Amino acid sequence: MPLAEAITTQRAIRRVKPDPVDDELILELIELALKGPTAQNEQGWEFVIVKDPDVKRKFGQLNRFMWRLYRRIAAHKARDNPAEQRMNRAVQWGVDHFEEIPVYVVCCFRGNRLGFPPVVAASTYGSIFPAVQNLLLAARAVGLGANINTMPLWSNFAARRILGLPFGLTPCVMIPLGWPIGRYGPTTRRPVREVTSLDRYGNRIDGEAT
Repeated sequence: MPLAEAITTQRAIRRVKPDPVDDELILELIELALKGPTAQNEQGWEFVIVKDPDVKRKFGQLNRFMWRLYRRIAAHKARDNPAEQRMNRAVQWGVDHFEEIPVYVVCCFRGNRLGFPPVVAASTYGSIFPAVQNLLLAARAVGLGANINTMPLWSNFAARRILGLPFGLTPCVMIPLGWPIGRYGPTTRRPVREVTSLDRYGNRIDGEAT
């Protein structure tokens, strides 16, 4: 698949079939994820493939706990927005069917450099999210549904205990993978000129300052 097509049709796919995903295919996706750039080429990442029903059950409990806390806020924010309401229904589906999703990939980074100054945290996340995006695009290219889910990882302590992670590894993102129910399609985004400034914020490329 051409890269531009993968990018322009990539979207969060939350509804997937329970059908299994081949282990070799998952490893191929992670291998492509590893091509992402990292700060000083440290490659301080680790990926945990989760398929065990008991492990999924424990993360499902964490996921449901966080969604119960946030669900009313999400509903209030989406009260006048049908698109957001549809998204919330998709999130609810993922919560209800968490254990049925065939595989998850937990992306971790080595270290706990999330303190002061903020640029340190930015550098740390900047060394894992290119790999995450590569993984999402690779999944799109082979027709797998995927999305970013951080709710099951709200407690790093609990996530480390479930996965047996040492303290030096921090789980960052949990990516569900499965064959999609439905289809990919073009995404809708704001026009590029509305979100791009030249030299200073508000100096739009078309010359209309805001």
